[in-house]
Amino acid sequence: MSIHPELSEFPDHEVRAKIIGYANSQSAGRGHNGWHSHDSAQLFHVVKGSIAIDTEVGTFFAPPERAVWLPPRIAHETRYLTDTEIRFVYVNYDHAQDLPKTAQVIQVTTLLRALILEFMSYPRAETIDGPAGRIADVILDQLKMLPAAPLQLPMPQDPKLRDLCDGLVRCPAHVPALADAAARSAMSVRSFERRIKAETGMNYRTWCRQVKLFRALELLAAGRSVSDVSHKLGYEGPSAFVATFRKAFGVTPGRYFGSPED
Repeated sequence: MSIHPELSEFPDHEVRAKIIGYANSQSAGRGHNGWHSHDSAQLFHVVKGSIAIDTEVGTFFAPPERAVWLPPRIAHETRYLTDTEIRFVYVNYDHAQDLPKTAQVIQVTTLLRALILEFMSYPRAETIDGPAGRIADVILDQLKMLPAAPLQLPMPQDPKLRDLCDGLVRCPAHVPALADAAARSAMSVRSFERRIKAETGMNYRTWCRQVKLFRALELLAAGRSVSDVSHKLGYEGPSAFVATFRKAFGVTPGRYFGSPED
């Protein structure tokens, strides 16, 4: 079954198309486009490898058989953490209005994976109407109901909090105590707790746990061992790291990066 990797946006003569798609392989490193946005919504379906997508509201991580959903006009930059095989699905602005309004990571089910592959087997000229058009309708229906995965790292917008959090993202092994974090941000502990919860949706402890898990996903995707990751991120040992990972994601790190469960 062939996949047609032509243009990644809606040409003028295809404005009636509900969705278009293409497949690509990308070497590890940042994407070629830098920060940019699209009038269309976009689904990044990771087949093999892993990506991180930075946005103004946070970073989203997708390992194999997960996907990042971006609504229209969300500025973003893609980082390919490993050599990656990916399928892109662009949804016409008019047809994206009933789809999720926020960026998120979703699990790609067996059904959605098969629908995308089948849709992309059709030449572009045949995807507006007919069988491919009906497949596009089912893909859009699926995108309305897929549950989000806990793979977002929300970032505060307050400059002082952002400086603190940027530092923790760079070095999550050394997390300052609550009082120290508040002092660094020139706030009382109470004000700090209230402000970071308002801007990230998480309390400080939960956000720090999330940033460690997020970095763990990046390191594991790059082939680092559980023991190495637990040591690098300051866990008491591999068992403590695995327990925290299982509590967050429901499976062990090895199972998480294995075959998807639908």
